[in-house]
Amino acid sequence: MQDKLILIKEVILNNNCPECYSNKGLNLSFKQQFVETKFHKSITTEIKHEIKCQTCDTIIYPVQWTDDIERVVAYQKRAFIPKKASTYLKKMSWIIIGIALAIIITTVSILLYTNL
Repeated sequence: MQDKLILIKEVILNNNCPECYSNKGLNLSFKQQFVETKFHKSITTEIKHEIKCQTCDTIIYPVQWTDDIERVVAYQKRAFIPKKASTYLKKMSWIIIGIALAIIITTVSILLYTNL
């Protein structure tokens, strides 16, 4: 099973970085979890967000946020629309479902014809 996060939205913030005090490098990114196995691909409802300063290449954790950054993040969270949670079956799943149906139909028809 392979879990990964896919980038859904990225917003450039005009706030000062708490580390380097630059006001041109903060990026807020929203990522949604994507799960892929041999049998299916699915997008989950799990959302993660992260603020990173491109100037000093530092991740800004919520402990370091100023009041201004908190307000902007709260606004962006409300404005963010995630992708719909969905599951897509892969070819292997459809083959297994087809084989299982064929076995069930064959078994039922054999049982019906032997009881006549």
